[in-house]
Amino acid sequence: MAGENVLPELLSEVSTLGHAPRVVGVYAAADLPRGSREVGLGLWRVGDPGNVGALLRSADAFGACIALSPGCADPLGPRALRASAGAIFRVPLAVWDDLPRRRVALVAHGGSPLADLELAPPVAFLLGSEREGLPEDLGGEPATIPLPGGAESLNVAAAGAIALYELSRRDG
Repeated sequence: MAGENVLPELLSEVSTLGHAPRVVGVYAAADLPRGSREVGLGLWRVGDPGNVGALLRSADAFGACIALSPGCADPLGPRALRASAGAIFRVPLAVWDDLPRRRVALVAHGGSPLADLELAPPVAFLLGSEREGLPEDLGGEPATIPLPGGAESLNVAAAGAIALYELSRRDG
């Protein structure tokens, strides 16, 4: 990989950060990892780029892949890239239909408690947008993360991280 010196003023013009970076990397989207794994997250119309990036980071931590439905935030957008903390370069982006066939649909209310489900790979956790959730025809066994506090629901990125942790806690 070749390096080029660039004036700091030019870097500040292309950066979305408050302070200009000293180093910039340029990658081709086609070079990102692709494929499926035994554990996956299926994101259904998750529109917040910070949540997409945070879920990429959690997938990286727990060895999962991610599939994005149409209507998801761009994982290559500046906010998603920052939130992913480099995970976008390690987590395979899967095609929805290539996610593991056993699917657990995380819903805010009305599902079986996540802790009560038998979880073992291969499995995919489906997560919907915080406003609309998951459509019923998407399938998956409905599961809920019980909340003993006063919150109505969890942030989608927190729910995905908890589900991956619950699986790893049992598997490891």
